[in-house]
Amino acid sequence: MHTIDMDLVEMTLDVMKYTIDRISNITPELGSPKKEEELLKMVGETVTPKGIGGENAFKMFRDVLVKATVPIDHPRHLAFVPAAPTRAAIMFDLVTSASSIHGAYWMEGAGGIFCENQAMKWLVSLTGLPEGAFGVFTSGGTAANLSALVAAREEWRNKDVSHIAEKGLLLTSDGAHSSIQAMAKVMDADIQIITCEGENLTGKELKAAIAKLSAADRKCLFAVVATGGTTNAGIIDDLASIAEVCETEKVWFHVDCAYGGGALAAPSVRHLFNGIEKADSITIDPHKWLFSPYDCGAVIYKDLEMAKNAHSQKGSYLEIFKDEGAQGFNPADYQIQLTRRLRGMPLWFSLAMHGTEKYRDSIERGIELAKIAAKKIEDRPYLELVRPSSLSVVLYKRKGWTPEDYRDWTYRNHNAGIALVTPTKWMTNGEYETISRFCFINPDTTEEDIDMILDTME
Repeated sequence: MHTIDMDLVEMTLDVMKYTIDRISNITPELGSPKKEEELLKMVGETVTPKGIGGENAFKMFRDVLVKATVPIDHPRHLAFVPAAPTRAAIMFDLVTSASSIHGAYWMEGAGGIFCENQAMKWLVSLTGLPEGAFGVFTSGGTAANLSALVAAREEWRNKDVSHIAEKGLLLTSDGAHSSIQAMAKVMDADIQIITCEGENLTGKELKAAIAKLSAADRKCLFAVVATGGTTNAGIIDDLASIAEVCETEKVWFHVDCAYGGGALAAPSVRHLFNGIEKADSITIDPHKWLFSPYDCGAVIYKDLEMAKNAHSQKGSYLEIFKDEGAQGFNPADYQIQLTRRLRGMPLWFSLAMHGTEKYRDSIERGIELAKIAAKKIEDRPYLELVRPSSLSVVLYKRKGWTPEDYRDWTYRNHNAGIALVTPTKWMTNGEYETISRFCFINPDTTEEDIDMILDTME
């Protein structure tokens, strides 16, 4: 399988040509999904006893299968939380894979882990956490959040052996990402959702929620999860007041900044995150607003030893060599995965190539695009801004439209290759209504792109 032959050389050249062409194309075809039966009819069975050949397989992907996907970096992909990895990061993702480095232990991956740690040092500096704080790259926000909360529960149990028999309870708000509830199930922990009176969770509401807990539930409370930029609207919880309550109540304070964390690098909005420097752990997803390829999340801890107590694995085959060069930072000790690729290396290369100022400017551009879009919406009589833009998210509606109208408009624009903008729901006067939503991540998105999309609503 590993014998080098001319066919492999030709295939490598074809793949590299495709990669170069794709990276240089900032407006790729806005593909759309097809049913599995339709794809099977188009390409047939691809995994066979004799194989179909690399040229055939690659042609199927290039000409058929990739067109049944939606490129996340299209400048008019403004749904969900898109992504826009730099060309440098994409290219170095190829290098990361080709280098075949296992990123769990310093012994095997010292040079690559060094690169990751250089990028992590910058991320940690954005948070304002005290000296000694550090983190590790994960597969995404879900894995990062889960790693942090497992560490939180372990620390809670270590403080009192009677907690070992308890499931544990965490508190979060109704604006928190859905993964928080999913993780509570994975951890077999209880969760209570605080319904916010306003748009974000405050320390006053958290304090009131804790006061209402029964004695048994209060004993089981091990963590509070605040949000630094909700996925739906870009709203940031009142982190400073929440931090004060957590400190008083001696409860682990975790901040989920999976989407919004990139904005820590933007001076125009950095003050909105005040209080994050008091967190016990923080999640940031570089593959969202820090221009990394999928998959790249990050979890940061104020005290690494607490994470190590929860995650470090033991086993005779995991013994690290005793020579001096093998001693160093072991990412497997601080998150849930043992086997891991060096997800932070593409981010490191992009930061090293472009510099942090370029990152700052690109993130500020997303914030600026949201403000520009909000103004364009206000200038169109058939549209209505639902709330001021927050971070890079804009919520708006088309006057008189039904949920079906939004759905049909989304499909129509997507199928025409214009844009992918999907509806969401927002609470208005005590009832949820269907509205539209922009999320700006890609600095290549233009004002003309915004006009093009909004004009299709007229």
